[in-house]
Amino acid sequence: MLIELGQVEVGYHGQAILPPIDLRLAEGAFVGIVGPNGSGKTTIVRTMLGLLPPVRGQVRYPRGERPRIGYVPQREQTDSTWPLTGLEIVLMGRYHRIGVGRRPRPADHKAAGAALAKVGIDDLAHTPFHAMSGGQRQRTLMARALAGEPELLVLDEPTTGMDLVAERAMLDLIADFPQQKIAVLMVSHQLAAVANYVHDLILVDRDRFQVQVGPIEEVLTNERLSKLYNAPVAVADVHGHRSVFIDRPPRGGTPARGLSALNREGAGERAPEREGKGKA
Repeated sequence: MLIELGQVEVGYHGQAILPPIDLRLAEGAFVGIVGPNGSGKTTIVRTMLGLLPPVRGQVRYPRGERPRIGYVPQREQTDSTWPLTGLEIVLMGRYHRIGVGRRPRPADHKAAGAALAKVGIDDLAHTPFHAMSGGQRQRTLMARALAGEPELLVLDEPTTGMDLVAERAMLDLIADFPQQKIAVLMVSHQLAAVANYVHDLILVDRDRFQVQVGPIEEVLTNERLSKLYNAPVAVADVHGHRSVFIDRPPRGGTPARGLSALNREGAGERAPEREGKGKA
């Protein structure tokens, strides 16, 4: 067990923004945190990692210390003009092992090269970051996080801005990490994109002061989603893959809040089918 939350309330200045949360994050777990923008997803993550004190409750690290963490930010939060190669960026993930003012050792270069290979871009080791495509940059940032040999990988909207093919390739890549005993905590507002991959789900609704936590099969239900998004929602099995549907609002009516979290293709349209490695 890496992290345990016991009746933890997250918030700021002593004011909780969500109800108490119970969660146990084990080695090899794959947890998705989904909710509309501004719903409190990042606040939960920061509290779990000890960067923000809980308003109430306790965050425990059963092994006595916080697990080694690799963080992959949103692509939009990185500077694409960095005058660095892929290898140089990945080596940043080794800095906490290298130490201040020291040069990377052969072992660090080996670990960085292995991380690039793990995400399938070892041929881009000497390619400038600014010359890479958006998907290649995201994989480079993933490799940087893996180079530090994390026990927990925290991903912040890892598929934002990707087309459907690139999105699926990225999610297939991420789905392999729990099998390598790396726990994954993935933050997203695209429920349809993660429904066939994560093992456990945290649905967050700050406006309604609600949090749903549990295995994907228990949390991803018509009743729970309809209540969360204030709209008639249906979860269906289409050729062995989960798809999320939502009715269109009446002409001239107000769209359901948080609609993009369900289906980025638009109301009433089916989430893209997924085949292959996705967890069902």
